Amino acid sequence: MLTLALTLSCTKDYVESVSVEQQHAAKIIRMSDNNAVGSLIICFDDEAVTRVEAGVSRSESTRSGIASFDAILDKVGGSRMERVFISNRYEERLRSEGMHCWYVVYFDSKVNLDNAAAMFASVDEVSVVQLNSQIESIGGAEVPSVAAQPSSGSATRASKLYPAFNDPDLDKQWHYINIGDTNVFSGVKKGADINVGEAWDITAGDKRIIVAVVDNVVKPTHPDLAANMWVNEAEKNGVAGKDDDGNGYVDDIHGVNFVKFQYDGSTTLTENESDHGTHVGGTIAAVNNNGIGGCGVAGGTGKGDGVRLMSCQTFHEIPKTDPLFNTWPTGTDTGAARAFQYAADNGAAIANCSWGYPGRYTADSYFTPQNNLVRKGLDYFVKYGGGEVLDGGLPIFAAGNDKFDYPSYPGAYRDYICVTAMSCDYTPAYYTNYGPGSTLAAPGGDYLQKYYTDYTGENNSSVYSTRYTDGANYGYMQGTSMACPHVSGIAALAISHSLQLGKKLTSLELRDILARSTHSIDQYCTGTKHSANGSSVVTAQLSTFKGKMGVGYIDAFKTLMNVEGIPCVTVRTGNRVTIDLSDVIGGNPTSMTDKDGYSTISVAMSQADRSKLGVEGDIVISKTGKLQLKCTKPGSAIATITFIAGGNAVGSNEATGGMLVSCKVAILSRSFATNGGWL
Repeated sequence: MLTLALTLSCTKDYVESVSVEQQHAAKIIRMSDNNAVGSLIICFDDEAVTRVEAGVSRSESTRSGIASFDAILDKVGGSRMERVFISNRYEERLRSEGMHCWYVVYFDSKVNLDNAAAMFASVDEVSVVQLNSQIESIGGAEVPSVAAQPSSGSATRASKLYPAFNDPDLDKQWHYINIGDTNVFSGVKKGADINVGEAWDITAGDKRIIVAVVDNVVKPTHPDLAANMWVNEAEKNGVAGKDDDGNGYVDDIHGVNFVKFQYDGSTTLTENESDHGTHVGGTIAAVNNNGIGGCGVAGGTGKGDGVRLMSCQTFHEIPKTDPLFNTWPTGTDTGAARAFQYAADNGAAIANCSWGYPGRYTADSYFTPQNNLVRKGLDYFVKYGGGEVLDGGLPIFAAGNDKFDYPSYPGAYRDYICVTAMSCDYTPAYYTNYGPGSTLAAPGGDYLQKYYTDYTGENNSSVYSTRYTDGANYGYMQGTSMACPHVSGIAALAISHSLQLGKKLTSLELRDILARSTHSIDQYCTGTKHSANGSSVVTAQLSTFKGKMGVGYIDAFKTLMNVEGIPCVTVRTGNRVTIDLSDVIGGNPTSMTDKDGYSTISVAMSQADRSKLGVEGDIVISKTGKLQLKCTKPGSAIATITFIAGGNAVGSNEATGGMLVSCKVAILSRSFATNGGWL
């Protein structure tokens, strides 16, 4: 009996000990082994955070006011601790979301992170310990970049792609308007683009819309970007070294450098590291119709009406041996979370995110608990972003360039837009990630081999945009990083058009509109293709991508039609096709002598729109709601259908017991006429 009692007593002590250790371990959130040394993210419980705030204030950021926690700080060589989400004029809503509970602690970089995390997790007042994971730009050796000199020519020379604009390099931007120029690639396919020319006829942007570029820096002094940079007027016209607008940052005229802010408190943007971010920013909103360089998707008409770019510098492109930033070679969770808070607090509607986490996270259920801090920042942006133009912010992410059958997180998470990459011939880019979590595709470029022989350095089939490399202001890059800003630009155009119509979209409505404004890519996923990766040839089996690139490739014009509520019909170029209007208008078509239902009378299309589609012959509409036409060119146009709803037809424009009604239908002519649909 004594032996049994002793055994049970020891067992009880062991179980209790294991239970405590397990409870501590459950507090620790790990990502991969790619974590910033010398720092950890701590979330304190609600009751303790008041003591922490007082302790940090008294000690000038070196103590928490919790004895057990501070003892561990001493043990690991703690140098400072600070709140992750910066206190500012929105403090009340920050506290309501629990964002005041998150802190980052800095300590000796030689300390083992797992050991430090276990020690901090043992403190009762700590609810979460998170390793400060590093984020990476969607780039790498598989995505080479080529600098280019801008085209020369008169500032008044019209583009052959879009004559209304005089930007000389627009003709290099096949990804906007693809006319089938074989100088891009011998196998180029006309219409493999975002169809933005047709959208520009409606809107080219609105300066009230702010797009946060969460990337490395967007160069604010670039000659083709400066006029479309977001300007914090309070800081620009305020006192140097002072937080003039109360947003928690000093002298943030065009945005914030969140990497340096973590290191030395500086907010200054670092222009000489702006290659990736500047290329991305140029695709969104390089100034249109200004006689230099190329265009941006939402860059305006040259009258000061382009959308505004907010630079949220979240990672650096500095070698790891750099003496100043040797522990911050890329970016971290801390900087990314702060960037989303900043974007929301300063009025951004869209966050363009051409970055992700290294490694493979294959399900939302695995990703979500692994990344609480950045989720916290993203949730805040989704809820409070949008400024005056959108009810909530919309994050748009690149899928990644690893050729994985799962896209990178955070982009793959179900609440965000995740963009895969397409080439100039409609095929998936060889490098793109794909699979569950992918939302839609956009042109990302592809170093396609012109003659499928040895690599010859062709780069015309990649994406042309603004850059800052070795003094060159323009150049070619490829990647889902380049596909992503096409979608951000189209999203900005959608908001612009909604403002024209006098309505305000929610971020959820905008997300759904984008996903419905696509064309299928599956029919191009057959056979093989050859691309260049450095000096080697890469062969991609295209069937691998079928059904896994998202719902299809994005169409800017179709997006604006969906904003307006105009139904869209996609027809195959070169074929005489029949469109059943009952699928578009709804209801029950009848003959002209029947009662009830509707009776079609006429279809009208302007000569300019007929020319866009290359319409041959008559557009015929039957008494039972069947429309027939033949389009010889890829393009988009509007047809106006007039019909009688109910009753009998008396004359060509009269009805007995019925109503004369007209509606618009958008006709989109494409090489293949399979519509995309929502997931």
